[in-house]
Amino acid sequence: MRIISGSNKGKRIIAPKKLPVRPTTDMAKEGLFNILNNHYHFSALRVLDLFSGTGNIAYEFASRGAEAITAVDGNFECIKFIKKTASELDYSITAIKSDVFKYLERAPIKADVIFADPPYDFSTEDFLKIAELVFENNLLSEDGMLIIESGKHTDLSSGPNFVEKRGYGGSVFSFFYETSEEE
Repeated sequence: MRIISGSNKGKRIIAPKKLPVRPTTDMAKEGLFNILNNHYHFSALRVLDLFSGTGNIAYEFASRGAEAITAVDGNFECIKFIKKTASELDYSITAIKSDVFKYLERAPIKADVIFADPPYDFSTEDFLKIAELVFENNLLSEDGMLIIESGKHTDLSSGPNFVEKRGYGGSVFSFFYETSEEE
């Protein structure tokens, strides 16, 4: 995996093969960040990266200037790798080992962008539970966005505040955010 843009543009990050992960492809990540680039100034963002795995998405946000990044994953080795890599790259990423669903029930933060990349073999109900917990617990700041990555056969359009989806190869990003009544 590589960092697409920002202060460490082109930097390759090699994750240990033993990690139970499926990193977002560079093509999909580039498409996602092109969308986000039109919505946000990265330096002002508070980011919550759920099911962080290797930290791929967190590093991309950090390289582009985001300084308030929290990465959550249930695997100790993933969290250890994120902490080590963030330290080497001098990124201020807070890595937390936790079950993501439990974390969302008691999350102490509000984020501008919440990105979730759960295992593609999750049930649709589990994918949707992420969106439900985010909105029930009011975890997004005003104008905030929840993005859930899934396989192309998972349809999340019935989720709360679903707005659109974009596909990149075998990956789909579903976007959720509060919309005003006038839209």
